[in-house]
Amino acid sequence: MAGKFDKQAGFYADARPTYPTEWYSMLAALTPHHSLAWDVGTGNGQAAIGIAEHYEQVVGTDVSEAQLKLAMPHPRIRYLHTPLSITDDELVALIGGENSVDLITVATAVHWFELPKFYSLVTRLLRKPGGVIAVWSYKGIVVSPIFDPIMKRFYDTTLPYWDPKIESVFDDYKTLPFPFESVGIGCEGKPQQLDIPKEVSFEKFLNLLRSWSAVNTAKDQGVDLLSESVVKELEGAWGGPTLIRSITYKGFMLVGKVKL
Repeated sequence: MAGKFDKQAGFYADARPTYPTEWYSMLAALTPHHSLAWDVGTGNGQAAIGIAEHYEQVVGTDVSEAQLKLAMPHPRIRYLHTPLSITDDELVALIGGENSVDLITVATAVHWFELPKFYSLVTRLLRKPGGVIAVWSYKGIVVSPIFDPIMKRFYDTTLPYWDPKIESVFDDYKTLPFPFESVGIGCEGKPQQLDIPKEVSFEKFLNLLRSWSAVNTAKDQGVDLLSESVVKELEGAWGGPTLIRSITYKGFMLVGKVKL
């Protein structure tokens, strides 16, 4: 994943949706302690900011220095660059030590991870009993009956350019390994479906598409998936460049605790 989103870090920070505040309240209610949370693959801190409303300290880590340079500051968040060269023991010590973390979150990133290695770290770091891990992402975007079929045609053009690691996102994390005990919000093979409602301008929506790794991979290969004609078609179906629309990102979440 290192470097995967460096070039489009600005688009990513501007356009990726923030998540409902109720999600963080829901997760915080699951942990008896609220001392330390770890937001992994924090990017520009979109999830870390929400988590910080409920935990005394949040550590947000990422392999991308470009993303972290755009991270939103908060007095309770400590952002750390974690290069791939860091050892597991170094990372455990950096976060807070074994059995120290009340909540671990991964927002739209766990599918990029080396899962056995990451889950081993989770098992070491989570407070036992009481610590919780939550991973989530989103896929479908519902805009309008006119826009959605045109968006589907554009989405189909991106399919050859997605990294194979994204496959678990295509099926809403149903095939994502998640070897943790369920706490009532999804379980391995059965993620919890959750909507993310947003008010969005066309330009912000377009920046979301520009932030997609498949769009940038295609561009690197000389293919402009967001050509002027494609953008014009999307803009017309949207209702014009100045229209603010109520749209829904279709999210999914898995939450669990270490099996004792």
